[in-house]
Amino acid sequence: QVQLVESGGGSVQTGGSLRLSCAASGVTYSNYCMTWFRQVPGKEREVVATVYTADSTTYYHESVKGRFTISRDNAKNTLNLQMNNLKPEDTGMYYCAAIFTVRGAYLCPRAKYPYWGQGTQVTVSP
Repeated sequence: QVQLVESGGGSVQTGGSLRLSCAASGVTYSNYCMTWFRQVPGKEREVVATVYTADSTTYYHESVKGRFTISRDNAKNTLNLQMNNLKPEDTGMYYCAAIFTVRGAYLCPRAKYPYWGQGTQVTVSP
């Protein structure tokens, strides 16, 4: 059974940085999409960044390209999201999600994810 636990959220001012981590247990195969989602009240949840563990292919939402970096620490079995130059519009609840797939990285931004963490709040003030 896959279990995901996020940490690292908090409150920062515009231009600040945060690093989110997702401790993943049960992710024992190499063919997983690991993804960070963001949700703001009243809006649909959106994909922020994904990584396909089989080949490390990444995908980023257009709004975070050049500011956010997704990475995976295989030794610690964690998924990280380094967020720099944060903006107020980055505010939201951030969720880590995972899905096993052999269909390749193409699926990662489009999949219906079965495994979710509890979320961690990120607040960026002007």
